[in-house]
Amino acid sequence: MSQGKRSSLGRGLSALMADLQTEENPVLRDGALSVPIEQITPNPDQPRRVFDQAALTELADSIRHRGIIQPLIVRRHPDDANIYQIVAGERRWRAAQIAQLHELPVLLRGFSDEEMLEVAIIENIQRADLNAIDEAASYKQLMTRFGHTQEKLAEALGKSRSHIANLLRLLNLPEQVQEWVRDEKLSAGHARALVTAENPVSLARKVIEKDLSVRAVEALMREKPTAPTRIGRASEKDADTRALEGDLSAALKMRVQIKHVGTEGGQMVITYRDLEQLDKLCQILAGSA
Repeated sequence: MSQGKRSSLGRGLSALMADLQTEENPVLRDGALSVPIEQITPNPDQPRRVFDQAALTELADSIRHRGIIQPLIVRRHPDDANIYQIVAGERRWRAAQIAQLHELPVLLRGFSDEEMLEVAIIENIQRADLNAIDEAASYKQLMTRFGHTQEKLAEALGKSRSHIANLLRLLNLPEQVQEWVRDEKLSAGHARALVTAENPVSLARKVIEKDLSVRAVEALMREKPTAPTRIGRASEKDADTRALEGDLSAALKMRVQIKHVGTEGGQMVITYRDLEQLDKLCQILAGSA
């Protein structure tokens, strides 16, 4: 998205779509085009990678009886004006094929490539059944592609900053563990507990085989703590503390460690690599950076 263009994030998906004008075409009375299903193609950058087959079959049964209640959001394919590319509603398109529908109602919008990706990501995040790994990948896309911060995402999407930070950490897990989360063999809670494990794959396999609870995994992690630091072990820190350390380290570009002492006080240690970085830190603390 160009720097001069105001981001759509935060206005809400419905507001974003309402702001964009429908192209001039013969339309149905409700504003939707009726398009042959073979002229509709999925978004190649669709953030959702897993579509539950049982859920699609259930949706197909509903479509057979009630039809498509909510039109798909599409744009014209950039290389073929006769083809429509799905922006939002790929589940309905897949279920409609199972139901053997020949035409689907669509709302045509003039999205750019970047707007299309942003809307697709937001639409997926707003779905309650999105697995933790795909949700985390969606947040990462919004941050890397559009420059959104964790704080801005939290505000726009109605999530807590710690929720977003904790999910992003799941992307540091080995691909095998991420796949088990996608397959619902591990919960997001299990995955969060495994982030600091020395061998997350073997421990995750043990969790699956023995059907261990999240509390049991956390207990295992306490029994085998990670290497200690001068201000405490990483395994003693809760997720919010680790999230705060990560945010401060990223903001200052210096390592930040936090240790709670008692119920109210504690220590924060900032590690600088040279005198120039120390001077920069002093300027930040003095409010002159």
